[in-house]
Amino acid sequence: MSLRRKKSLDHLMSEASDSESGLKRTLGAWSLVALGIGAIIGAGLFVRTAAAAGEHAGNAVTYSFIIAAIGCAFAGLCYAEFASMIPIAGSAYTYAYATMGELVAWIIGWALILEYALGAATVSIAWSEYFNNLLGGAIPFRWCHSPFEVSPEGLHGFVNLPALFIILTLTFLLIKGTQESAIVNGIIVFVKVAIVLLFITIGWKFINPSHYTPYIIPPDAPPVDLGNGKVYDYSPTFNHGWMGILRGAAIVFFAFIGFDAVSTAAQEAKNPKRDMPIGILGSLAVCTLLYVLFSHVLTGVAPFTDFVKSGKEASVSYAIKNYMPGYNWLATLISVAILAGFSSVMLVMLMGQSRVFYSMSKDGLLPKVFSDLHPKFRTPWKSNLILFLFVGFFGGFIPGSVAGDLTSIGTLFAFVLVCVGIMIMRRSDPHRPRPFKTPLVPLVPILGVLVCSSMIVSLDQMTLLTAVVWMVAGLFIFFMYSRHNSKLKHHPHSK
Repeated sequence: MSLRRKKSLDHLMSEASDSESGLKRTLGAWSLVALGIGAIIGAGLFVRTAAAAGEHAGNAVTYSFIIAAIGCAFAGLCYAEFASMIPIAGSAYTYAYATMGELVAWIIGWALILEYALGAATVSIAWSEYFNNLLGGAIPFRWCHSPFEVSPEGLHGFVNLPALFIILTLTFLLIKGTQESAIVNGIIVFVKVAIVLLFITIGWKFINPSHYTPYIIPPDAPPVDLGNGKVYDYSPTFNHGWMGILRGAAIVFFAFIGFDAVSTAAQEAKNPKRDMPIGILGSLAVCTLLYVLFSHVLTGVAPFTDFVKSGKEASVSYAIKNYMPGYNWLATLISVAILAGFSSVMLVMLMGQSRVFYSMSKDGLLPKVFSDLHPKFRTPWKSNLILFLFVGFFGGFIPGSVAGDLTSIGTLFAFVLVCVGIMIMRRSDPHRPRPFKTPLVPLVPILGVLVCSSMIVSLDQMTLLTAVVWMVAGLFIFFMYSRHNSKLKHHPHSK
């Protein structure tokens, strides 16, 4: 038994052509772009921008977004080639199965759970917090916090009901159908992008040109008084200049996470050879433009030093209330946009995870229940319900901080393996038709590996250790169950 046995591309393509018994092809290019935007524009735009600007990059956070986007583009170009060539649900898991073998495919499928399932749980907790804030704190502490959280008054949480509510709502929407989910996601994307554009348009009039001088934080920038005798110092290497911009890029890089979720819907695209590259690269391009404009206006309206001591997660509302008189109503709309953003992020993450489970189950690496399709809606409804129990447990009963950067490490690991897979596929199957070709191979994939690997290394040791423990658990399941039930073991389609 070889741990490197692979699925042949011919077998994968035969699966893709089975439109009668498989997933329903209902998504066009616009729906895929909207899915990508829905997954990308969330907390990153409203939270990461202020953190990167205030602590490291200053007004030059716009450069940080461009650098991060270039790093994402390297991986995105590799995703686009695979998605057009192998239009199968499962994203990086499927690509790894065809290029690097079953064991690596399992590892990456297991890693994607960190990105999608834990990511959705973490976002659901943030959604709950913003929803309660919008209601003026009407929900009692015990009903919107986990049992491990205690209020300043000493009250203990019991269950995070708003988090469970939004996860359950989105789960039923996904069971109803991919097209219906895409329509709802498209509406949400339209609303939040419209509000972001409204902030850019109105905020442009309140830009103070003096806030852009100096544009890049100098090494002798005065420290910021944080109160209580504490100051924030800009003299360290990564707190000013171009090194600060690079550190800012590492922070805002995670604001781009989500475009890879588009590739999980490849088996539901009407014309995947044309639409998948448009969906992946189109969503990246739109979000990069919005990010740069948004950060330019935000740091022009309010001095970037304000975001070290004020604003934090509510940085946009802070800027509006303090520097845009007469527009408090816009701050409320921003809160609505944030809730909409979180909702679409969860929707795409839950969809992506269920499709990864679907592919792994079809291959025999997970039980058949994960690939059972609803007789009417032809969606993996049992997988969606099981996923609700898993995500709901974390969303309802575990603090959001526990997931930490695990979402990011799962994503970056997938990026690395996809870039490596492109180089392997170019050598092993050079004559395979490629509707979209990654340019400048092997330069682009190598740069993608380097950028993403450096991001992984930059994460804290606790996150890396937790990821290792997660992987060990995954390997235990693989050797105890998956390798014995693999369909390739009994009906090999390997090369």
